[in-house]
Amino acid sequence: MRGFLIGLGVLLVLALGVGMWVKGVYNGLVTADEGVKTGWAQVENQLQRRFDLIPNLVRTVQGYAAHERETLQAVTDARARVGQARSVDEKIEANQELGSAISRLLLVVERYPDLKANVNFIRLQEELSGTENRISVERRRYNDLVQAYNIKVRSFPTSLFASMLGFERAKPFEADEGSDVAPKVEFPGTGTDG
Repeated sequence: MRGFLIGLGVLLVLALGVGMWVKGVYNGLVTADEGVKTGWAQVENQLQRRFDLIPNLVRTVQGYAAHERETLQAVTDARARVGQARSVDEKIEANQELGSAISRLLLVVERYPDLKANVNFIRLQEELSGTENRISVERRRYNDLVQAYNIKVRSFPTSLFASMLGFERAKPFEADEGSDVAPKVEFPGTGTDG
């Protein structure tokens, strides 16, 4: 009888130890998952700031460069896609398109010295530049959180429990395809690069 009680006690201690370990694994995954969600919220906060600046920037450029309709329309369309995006993947893709459209718009601005000297435009461009820097910082922070979370989700033995408990890898922000190549700037009628 005494051996049975000792064996039962050992089993209870082992079960309690395993239970505490599983609880720790689960809580670690939840903490990392919440960190990723908070990081994404910070990215969205800065993306919203840029989203809100775009109409003013477009209106200012429109006043000086009305015949640049295609470029202005591309920015407006990209902004609309950002507003319609729902999932993280859709938001990342839409914001990458918007960033590309904004870059093209800023290249167009180079053709208009009066616009570049406009106080409102200068202020908007400075705000946009500051916002782009904030977005870059938040993307980096988000990617750091995603990396830590994904390591946790994929590391053994946590990976066994992560999949059973529904924790999946998070998607990091990735550079746009072709972003490693500088854009080629050509001014109409000159045939030269800017």
